[in-house]
Amino acid sequence: MNFAELQLEPSLSSSIVQLGYTECTPIQVLSIPPVLEGRDVAGLAQTGTGKTAAFVIPLMDRILKGQIKLESLPEEKRAEIQKRSFHDWRPLNYVLILVPTRELAEQVHENIVKFGQGSGLRGVSIYGGTGYDKQKEGLRNGVEFVVATPGRLIDLYKEHIVDLKQVRAIVFDEADRMFDMGFKDDMKYILSRVPRERQFLVFSATLNFEVLNTAYQFGAEPLEIDVSRDQAKAENVKDEIFHVGNEEKPMYLLSLLRKHNPKQAIIFSNFKFNVEKIARFLTDNGVPAVAISSLLTQAQRNRVMEQFKAENEKNILVATDVAARGLDIKGVDMVINFEMPQDAESYVHRIGRTGRAGTEGTAFSLVSDRDVESLSRVEDYLKHKLPIGWIEDAELVRDAKRMQEDGVYSRPRDGGGGGRSQGGRPPRGGDSRGGPRGGGDRGPRRDGGRSGPRRDYRSGDNRGPGGEARGDRPARTGSGAHASGGPSRQGQGPKRHPRSNSGGASANGNGAPAGKDANFKKTHNKEHAHKRHASKSSQHRKPHPKSPPPAGGVLKKVSGFFKKILG
Repeated sequence: MNFAELQLEPSLSSSIVQLGYTECTPIQVLSIPPVLEGRDVAGLAQTGTGKTAAFVIPLMDRILKGQIKLESLPEEKRAEIQKRSFHDWRPLNYVLILVPTRELAEQVHENIVKFGQGSGLRGVSIYGGTGYDKQKEGLRNGVEFVVATPGRLIDLYKEHIVDLKQVRAIVFDEADRMFDMGFKDDMKYILSRVPRERQFLVFSATLNFEVLNTAYQFGAEPLEIDVSRDQAKAENVKDEIFHVGNEEKPMYLLSLLRKHNPKQAIIFSNFKFNVEKIARFLTDNGVPAVAISSLLTQAQRNRVMEQFKAENEKNILVATDVAARGLDIKGVDMVINFEMPQDAESYVHRIGRTGRAGTEGTAFSLVSDRDVESLSRVEDYLKHKLPIGWIEDAELVRDAKRMQEDGVYSRPRDGGGGGRSQGGRPPRGGDSRGGPRGGGDRGPRRDGGRSGPRRDYRSGDNRGPGGEARGDRPARTGSGAHASGGPSRQGQGPKRHPRSNSGGASANGNGAPAGKDANFKKTHNKEHAHKRHASKSSQHRKPHPKSPPPAGGVLKKVSGFFKKILG
């Protein structure tokens, strides 16, 4: 089927021709006619098959036909238009398109601008991470399409900038991704506030039952269209895996890029803290790359995408899954998974960034022992084993500058495997070398490169971490007697802290037991904690030796014993 057979409004048909669209894709062939009739639709198709056009074009046609004044038309023509239009379309009415990410919001908005250039239909994109003023102005000027992420839309609704009662159709683009990202409650919040008479559309590469159950819950009865049932991924994407050691991944990544020299490539990582590190590694080795993740502001993300799409040397993008869903970037001929994604559906979305619109694409995945479970899930989903790739030893780049070792792929030191940190963060305690820090509550600290115990005010010492005297604790005395001047314990044991609960007079000098001191409980608990974790070093105190029994008592017993024997 071609677009001319759809009998679209002339202004819309003209824009489609100017953009070079002639033949409909399979998802468009099956989806556009029922959408034109006003039916609810749930469309599933692989990425890169034209899902955005499958709902934008028919919705535009329905709006344009709804704006036609029917009084001057013949009866037959009037009935045909009424069948395919939004009845009584009013100036404040609009179509709401919900998307999971800012990048997808901008992409859908760009399609609306392209398809609507000849018809005067307008749209506005609404998402977080940027100012409100421009978005509010766009809404006040009146638009036919609102493309929004759920969070920012709800903010504007609560400020009475958006009127959800004016929605005539609602579209969930990548609905399953919105559920995965925690937008389920937001979606229900929005659905409960739009009219139940609206048209309901869902489009995605994958669709779970929870999304459809939500649709049924709010009165939708979507026609299910699935053109991806027999094939999980596109035919024109050749994908391979490379079994490598975890620390060999940077070398293989660089080697694959130099060997194949792609025109445009996307490298995916599971960890946002790894993205910048990978991009810096490639740039340091003569392969310019840019990075995008949720750590960047929206302005920075826009700038990175502009650099990547432009024709320049920065033709490699390192990204998290924020760029895996819905982005239509023309010319991407290679995708590399630095790690296998946690869920199989993300794998399909990632490699779907290449091989779009009938072009050929290549996808490589670097699989280490940490990726084995993810690989198993992907192969179960695809229902076949992924082919194993091979690269000759002579093609491996072994003289490259090393990737910095401060993230997930750093080599553990000073404690072995405990140094791995989630999300690429340095291990807790600020040690960026990959191993666990010494000390904490499990033993002596490591301080300034010196290992070994040190006196700590937690144990009752009157000096802080740097050795300075603390003003809220009494100074230590220089004799074995307590601060009050009372008698010390019998024997020559080490000096005790005046607030210790040992024998002798208390620190307050009034003869009261040490437990009467206001700070006794705190000091007592800390001293006991200190005793539990003290090391064998001589700097820590040894237990006070027990006092010997009085000498007179022993002599009396010995003399009495001999008197009995001698008579």
